[in-house]
Amino acid sequence: MKLSEFGYAVDTEFGDSYGRVVVRDLVLPTLGGRSAQQALEDGERPRDVWVALCEATDVPRARRAGVGLPEPRD
Repeated sequence: MKLSEFGYAVDTEFGDSYGRVVVRDLVLPTLGGRSAQQALEDGERPRDVWVALCEATDVPRARRAGVGLPEPRD
């Protein structure tokens, strides 16, 4: 997942305004207590940050690839 795809996935799942708040403010335990924004700034892969965000916000598995994005390969 590219950073632009991460942004698209956040916008389509949470909406533009709420998505920015979630990325900036929500503490993600699986990323060491950092926000998604902090984790990305620290160099974490956008796919890993997206998965952590999905887990923390109970996004259903069917939407975890990101709306309109291909399913990730394992």
